[in-house]
Amino acid sequence: MTQLPESCDVAVVGAGAAGLATAIVAGRLRPGLDVVVLDGATKPGAKILVSGGGRCNVTNSVVAETDFWGGKPTIVRRVLRGLSVPGTVAFFRDLGVSLHEEAGGKLFPDSNQARDVLNALLRGLGASGVPLLAGTRVEAIAAHGDGFTLATSRGPLAARRVVLATGGKSLPKTGSDGGGYELARALGHSLVPPVPALAPLLLDPDTAYSIHHGLSGIAVDGEMTVWVDGGVAARLSGALLWTHFGASGPLVLNASRHWARARLDARPVRLTLSLYPGESFERVEARWIAAAASRPRSAMRGLLAADMPDAVAVAILRVLDLPVDRTAGALTREDRRRLVHALVAWPLPVVDTRGYNFAEVTAGGVDVTEIDPATMQSRVSPGLFLVGEVLDVDGRIGGFNFQWAWSGAHVAGRALAAEVAFS
Repeated sequence: MTQLPESCDVAVVGAGAAGLATAIVAGRLRPGLDVVVLDGATKPGAKILVSGGGRCNVTNSVVAETDFWGGKPTIVRRVLRGLSVPGTVAFFRDLGVSLHEEAGGKLFPDSNQARDVLNALLRGLGASGVPLLAGTRVEAIAAHGDGFTLATSRGPLAARRVVLATGGKSLPKTGSDGGGYELARALGHSLVPPVPALAPLLLDPDTAYSIHHGLSGIAVDGEMTVWVDGGVAARLSGALLWTHFGASGPLVLNASRHWARARLDARPVRLTLSLYPGESFERVEARWIAAAASRPRSAMRGLLAADMPDAVAVAILRVLDLPVDRTAGALTREDRRRLVHALVAWPLPVVDTRGYNFAEVTAGGVDVTEIDPATMQSRVSPGLFLVGEVLDVDGRIGGFNFQWAWSGAHVAGRALAAEVAFS
């Protein structure tokens, strides 16, 4: 185990994606800079290993501030400019990891192994001359005139600059316990209360519109509307996966942070699902009127199954008490409108998310208006830098949260290397 030094120029707290990348960049650009990385886990990087189903979705081919929620978009855009997607590809190519693109613009390592991404970062850290002190938990940070004193599980450490890269509260089994939030708060920062994000949703199995228990494992493409205070807060599209506990899939994961945020704020919130993304009630009804005229003897089950899995069609008709073999021509106007309304605004009886144990990221954290996006340095506590998930920025599924980590890390790393104070 590497010995804890008495002092250093830069102490990076957290050896996840953002922390490792920040240390690599700073160490590369300023070889004489005394940087150390501390992490409470004995084997850091666990979250990288489990990401992307063990394949690590490193980034996306197209990334913009509109792919993120939480923080002020202009600040997010400024940070993202600190490292573009081509820059990220080049960064990993230089580390020995080539990437390839898959559906949805997702970029994965050619080996399809998250372990290769972590190993490359660890090699890059060593090549930059930066030691990693695993099993060293930072318990408190105190600021003083010329820097900081860190109280760690292995003793005190004096640092001229500190980088908080502690992550959020998602997937606590990987070591993310939200401890960084309290470190930031103690140094004067304010927090947006955190909630699970990119998390599956639990649905009430006992309501009339609960169909998930009979559809587990079946996926549909849809559009989800998040209603908060009676108005539309968000509209999202993508794939929904029915599960034994409720729903998952990209569409649900992206919607979860909106539901959880509204619920935490005690605001009325509900979700509805359209199985005809981008189409209005009127357009879908017109399709049924046309079907009744051109194919009056066709069963509703068959007509629906042309647009969705047969099991989903049957489940919807049963909830609406419509015989599956009823023909389109025999459908009354009232029943047709009931059916169309259900198809474009199916209520999802959400009772909760599956929590941090299943959330891929955290929504909430340190308010981004309290950092300088040109450097990632705190506006509240000079000499403190914040990167990654500890900030109130969360991206949609597809590699965007990793890109936030890489971009912020490069901004911070360059700023630390360029500081006149270290000359």
